[in-house]
Amino acid sequence: MVSMMAADASTTHVTAIGVPRSPKIRRVTVIGTGVIGTSIALGLRQAGVQVALTDRDEISLAQAVRMGAGVPLSPATPAADVVVVATPPSTIAAVLRDAQARGLGAAYTDVASTKAGVVAGAERAGCDFSTYVPGHPMAGRETSGPAAAQKELFAGRPWALCPRAGTPRETVALVTRLVEMCGARVNVLDPGQHDEVVAASSHAPHVVSAALAAHFAGAGAAMLSMVGPGLRDTTRIAAGDPGLWCDILRQNAEPVAAVLEAVARDLAEVAAALRDGGPAAAEVLAGLLTRGNLGRANIAGAGPDAPAGRPLAVVA
Repeated sequence: MVSMMAADASTTHVTAIGVPRSPKIRRVTVIGTGVIGTSIALGLRQAGVQVALTDRDEISLAQAVRMGAGVPLSPATPAADVVVVATPPSTIAAVLRDAQARGLGAAYTDVASTKAGVVAGAERAGCDFSTYVPGHPMAGRETSGPAAAQKELFAGRPWALCPRAGTPRETVALVTRLVEMCGARVNVLDPGQHDEVVAASSHAPHVVSAALAAHFAGAGAAMLSMVGPGLRDTTRIAAGDPGLWCDILRQNAEPVAAVLEAVARDLAEVAAALRDGGPAAAEVLAGLLTRGNLGRANIAGAGPDAPAGRPLAVVA
């Protein structure tokens, strides 16, 4: 199932949208100073953009300011060219609606790793889609908070945008330019397709990694003395913030559940074959391991230049 979704990922995109070439971005407001929001701010500051920051967590905000990510947003701050909403998925709609009502910027985007639920929530909240382009940078770290931010975090990484067909070209152009200034490459995906793809490529792997790591929660010294780099690599992402990941998984529940069920079937078949030990066991084991080799080859080949979606068409 996972391999089928990956194979289909390049065949069902929304129509590419022509946008004006490289509009100038001078000011950006970032709402949310976690690892993603602060990384965006640091990348934009390096590019010479004036960045205003806001966060209900004053400690997080102060730390991001000390890191040079920007200055605190104030009533005197001029309207931004782009406002980035970098808050948890379940909060995006309310935060976006408030930002638009306050006139914080000309264009708005978010960075939530789910899109269909966020878009539906924005519709219910009455958000203005003529100034909003849903987005999701495919980059992150297993640690959270502004201290984990990196200005090069998005370099060469895919960054999904999910604009509506009727979104003004100027709005899409501004958000596209912001992505490019962060060093990422734009890919256009339908919100539903986006959620299926990230369920397979990000969300389900996090759960699988956590399930494996959970078996070591009470591990003794003898067990831990034999831990090697393979286990560390496999469980690295299990260090993610549980609260944030609960929000992400609940927002993308059905696609993630479908992938986990497919993986669970494979694991159950292997467990049964191992216990049975009959002539068919070797075939079952070899089948999964061989498919694993093929999948790993595909993953390893999906470098920075590999297309993850349809790029925006740029017009003069």
